[in-house]
Amino acid sequence: MNGLHEFPLILFTVLAQVAAGAWLLLLFPVAGAFADKQRQLQRGLWPILLFLAIGFAASIMHLGSPWRAFNSLNRVGQSMLSNEIACGALFFALAGGYWLLALMEKMPKGLGRLWLPLSGLAGLAFMYVMNRVYHIPTVPTWDNLFTTFNFYLTVVLGGTALAAPLLWRVGDKATLLPKLFLCGLGVAAIVAVYQGFEFAQLRTGVTSFAALVPDYAYLTALRLCLLAVAACLLWRRKVGGAVVALCLTLLAEMIGRSLFYAMHMTLGMAF
Repeated sequence: MNGLHEFPLILFTVLAQVAAGAWLLLLFPVAGAFADKQRQLQRGLWPILLFLAIGFAASIMHLGSPWRAFNSLNRVGQSMLSNEIACGALFFALAGGYWLLALMEKMPKGLGRLWLPLSGLAGLAFMYVMNRVYHIPTVPTWDNLFTTFNFYLTVVLGGTALAAPLLWRVGDKATLLPKLFLCGLGVAAIVAVYQGFEFAQLRTGVTSFAALVPDYAYLTALRLCLLAVAACLLWRRKVGGAVVALCLTLLAEMIGRSLFYAMHMTLGMAF
């Protein structure tokens, strides 16, 4: 599995998707909670921002310099990479600004009702553009629906695993979260198996899918097993178990993302 050479990108994409998923799932509980519980939920949003901060730090490591990130903004509207950075920065700013104002108790109720959905829309745009970045016509192993499914599944699985302990710690039952995670796991298993069969015979004039990811079956099975254990822990609806489930989900999705980067295959002779 040589996708680990893109470890900064693995961190960035997985953590950003997990953070966006959790933020989207928490929009309605935060907006609709009574005053005391709302303040508790607002103060507890910091792990989402921490994930985003670590993810963006990892992306800067990949670029090599913060100045390159600023240079990448030169083509907003024309380049998907520029759009990704712009949408990500906007989402981070809106989410961070909401949390900071709420923490200082300076967020007016009317503004908060507007700010939350705007931050959610920014998060959705960020996830959409991040997915589109990897739909490169010359990379057939990326330019397909499997990429879209896998990226959005990380949003669902990781977002659920992060949102669960944040909600349960303040007494919110959130009984739908374990069911949502289980549904996501079922779809992830179907996608992983179908992808393996679909790409098994894929080859170019210089390499093949089997040569790029010889451990695809083993690592995919490991990923799904980790997610299954996480689903069992979430089903118990305990905060401690949910934290462990989050760690297992992060590990599982990073394994899946490392496979994604490992299967990078460009069009070549005799494709």
